[in-house]
Amino acid sequence: MSTRQELIDAIRSELVKLTDEENSICKVAAQRGIFCKGFSQYNDRELRDKFDWIVRKRPNLSRGQLEQIANDWQLAEQQVHERPIACDVQTEIHDVCNGWDSFSTPQLEKLYFELSGAKMVVA
Repeated sequence: MSTRQELIDAIRSELVKLTDEENSICKVAAQRGIFCKGFSQYNDRELRDKFDWIVRKRPNLSRGQLEQIANDWQLAEQQVHERPIACDVQTEIHDVCNGWDSFSTPQLEKLYFELSGAKMVVA
């Protein structure tokens, strides 16, 4: 049996393997259709609303351009907050999503299994 935090730590370890200095988990999740689905979980209007501060300055951005700027912003936030992935940052600041708080423990258990092929149960 594990704690919820141990499960999150294990999922983070799997997700970090999918990211790099140019690709946030939000971008990777959208491209691969995994986890929360990243940027693709939002329709165009919702995405523009989530990043309204970017859109206000550049209203004619295409979705692709907005996603790239949002990806870069997520990566910068990770550096500023000294966190390995955007989920950790969003759990603290809740400005684009709620990070780990967006998921129930059963959802996280399922995700871990999908990512790793191993089962982890929270007590």
